[in-house]
Amino acid sequence: MAKSSADDEELRRACEAAIEGTKQKIVMSIRVAKGRGMWGKSGKLAKAKGQRTKAFLRVLKYSTGGVLEPAKLYKLKHLSKVEVITNDPSGCTFTLGFDNLRGKSVAPPQWTMRNIDDRNRLLLCILNICKDVLGRLPKVVGIDVVEMALWAKENTPTVTTQRNQQDGPVAATVTESDLKVTVERELVSQAEEEDMEALLGTYVMGIGEAEAFSERLKRELLALEAANVHAILESEPMVDEVLQGLEAATNCVDDMDEWLGIFNVKLRHMREDIESIETRNNKLEMQSVNNKSLIEELDRLLERLRVPSEYAACLTGGSFDEARMLQNVEACEWLTGALRGLEVPNLDPIYANMRAVREKRAELEKLKTTFVRRASEFLRNYFASLVDFMISDKSYFSQRGQLKRPDHADLRYKCRTYARLLQHLKSLDKKCLGTLRKAYCSSLNLLLRREAREFANELRASTKASRNPSVWLEGSSGSGHSGHSDTSPVSDAYAKMLTIFIPLLVDESSFFAHFMCFEVPTLVPPGNVPNGNRSDDDTNDDDLGIMDIDENDSKADKNSADLATLNEALQELLNGIQEDFYAVVDWAYKIDPLRCISMHGITERYLSGQKADAAGFVRLLLGDLESRISMQFGRFVDEACHQIERNERNVRQMGVLSYIPRFATLATRMEQYIQGQSRDLVDQAYTKFVSIMFVTLEKIAQTDPKYADIFLLENYAAFQNSLYDLANVVPTLAKFYHQASEAYEQACTRHISMIIYYQFERLFQFARKIEDLMYTITPEEIPFQLGLSKMDLRKMLKSSLSGVDKSIAAMYKKLQKNLTSEELLPSLWDKCKKEFLDKYDSFAQLVAKVYPNETIPSVAEMRDLLASM
Repeated sequence: MAKSSADDEELRRACEAAIEGTKQKIVMSIRVAKGRGMWGKSGKLAKAKGQRTKAFLRVLKYSTGGVLEPAKLYKLKHLSKVEVITNDPSGCTFTLGFDNLRGKSVAPPQWTMRNIDDRNRLLLCILNICKDVLGRLPKVVGIDVVEMALWAKENTPTVTTQRNQQDGPVAATVTESDLKVTVERELVSQAEEEDMEALLGTYVMGIGEAEAFSERLKRELLALEAANVHAILESEPMVDEVLQGLEAATNCVDDMDEWLGIFNVKLRHMREDIESIETRNNKLEMQSVNNKSLIEELDRLLERLRVPSEYAACLTGGSFDEARMLQNVEACEWLTGALRGLEVPNLDPIYANMRAVREKRAELEKLKTTFVRRASEFLRNYFASLVDFMISDKSYFSQRGQLKRPDHADLRYKCRTYARLLQHLKSLDKKCLGTLRKAYCSSLNLLLRREAREFANELRASTKASRNPSVWLEGSSGSGHSGHSDTSPVSDAYAKMLTIFIPLLVDESSFFAHFMCFEVPTLVPPGNVPNGNRSDDDTNDDDLGIMDIDENDSKADKNSADLATLNEALQELLNGIQEDFYAVVDWAYKIDPLRCISMHGITERYLSGQKADAAGFVRLLLGDLESRISMQFGRFVDEACHQIERNERNVRQMGVLSYIPRFATLATRMEQYIQGQSRDLVDQAYTKFVSIMFVTLEKIAQTDPKYADIFLLENYAAFQNSLYDLANVVPTLAKFYHQASEAYEQACTRHISMIIYYQFERLFQFARKIEDLMYTITPEEIPFQLGLSKMDLRKMLKSSLSGVDKSIAAMYKKLQKNLTSEELLPSLWDKCKKEFLDKYDSFAQLVAKVYPNETIPSVAEMRDLLASM
């Protein structure tokens, strides 16, 4: 191997002197032939010792005095690429790529070594340091790794010597151990294999002649084979030693296999014995656990099937006195729970068909049937006895001179004692409730009807009101029409009947629905009845103080079915009581038919307050009362209309008919009696009355056509005068007022036109002829028509307007002659003068068009003449 500057001790000492003062150790120092970029003239490799080893590449250069000075420092941890420059035929030029210099605009450092050996020596040192210190290798490009390994194999470390080169020294320090590089060491890692592939690829790319490349490959192959043969020959003694060890180990393994076979047979027999023992033990344990669970389950079943003696005695023969009700309820609760406990959902289906369970279920069913029969019989008798006791006490009802308000507080208190019992009877047997409900309804119905009858009788007897005459609108003037007595006590009595009994019936309906276990919505809350003066004793009648046992079963369809059943029962509970209400209505109607208006309003107000479904019968009762009142009032209206129609049969009618002012009096009283919703009832009566009045008026007027208009205008004027005040506040009467006003105007117009034509017939007939001809010919041609010449005009004017003042006076007398209402004359005369002037004005305009040269009295002269009369 050639002498290298790496063996120059003097160079090494100069480099150590250059870095004196640092903790770095020189590994290799070597001279460089030429450098480019940021390299100087010299360089060295150094390692810094510390907790972690660091590797540096130092560049040194000679100063003017021949002393080495530091020029540049590179950290090998940033070395990423080593590339041999292919442009240099000698192969001594290479560049080192550092990743910390990539972002800077500088060229990578480049060295040219003195020879191939120095290049290989420096690059091997750098690669070994990267692998040992940093644990990785940079990428190697443009160099044959195999050739490098062969070079390292052939060259051993040299003894440090000293050489002086003019080109300048490069100091690089490397320890001897670091220079012992083998092929195996270089070819171990995956990264090295990748680098070799890259280098081989580079060489292939750069080969110019296949023969030279083939020769090179042969040379490298021979070197590899030599290395492998050498390694094999060196390891022969070790292989023999390993074979001897393997043979001894094989003998031991055979002995151990024989022993394990013996042990396996013994263990198999032991396993079979243990498995048999465990199987028998598991069966015994399972049998013990099952027996224990079975005993516990049977104990629970026996406890469920046991009938406590105290409950059995109470269910089969106990008393139903109030003091014993707590025990009865407890027995019912136990029986209900026991029966439910034997049902399949609550009892395991396995036990359902056991004989003991079937027998116990039959025993419980027998207990249930016995108890339900006994309790039902007791309650039926109890309800009847309660009502019989109350009916037998006459002081409980209204008596002569004393109205008695029904009081059911004590009755309901006694019934509440058995409310819980009824709940349990329903859960035990729903069918038994049907007979109990019927018994309760039939018994209480007797009490309610007796209370209503006595109350209604005393209410009518104690009410003082004189009877009004039944004839209201007939033509004759009766003596009883001048004044009317006060009949308000009549409607007050009816209102009192409703005030006392409607809340009572609502409460009874509500109490019955809850007491008899109907699943229906809540009723009208206490105190919510209009005008209902409820007593303090009845305030909480709807609250039975009990729970709904079947609250989970309250479905919509079930509620509707229960509601239908409830309304049927309420019909039976309250049926017949309406007759006493009807009697009060009929009695009030006979005293004063107009009081039907007040009673209708009172009934409507109560009816609008009844919204609860369970009070269905009360709504039906109020609806029937409303219909009854409307029917009675309708009968009164029909009779009054019949009285009006009888006026038509009179032979001669003059002046204002008597029923017109009487209707105003009747309407005034009807307005005073209106309450609440009775407005429609009264308006319907008004419509019927006025329609009959107007029809009858027109029929009477037709009997004498000569005086028909006078008769109509007088009666329509009287209708307007008598209803003027009411029409301002009653829309229905206002409508008829306007209808009468139009009829009055039409009658006035017809009558005035008749009077005007009677006095000035020729004048206005002449004007009518002219108007008829103007549709077909021009005005200039009309004077040449037959009967319309100027001479004819002068004759007509002379006969009609000579003595016109007398004609007008005669017209006034004729207007006054048959008029019975003198107060109408001024307005009628004003209408007559205005109508005459309008007609005369039209006539004057026609004459001006057709006879422009003829003179007639002007309209102003005629107006002044009329104004003076």
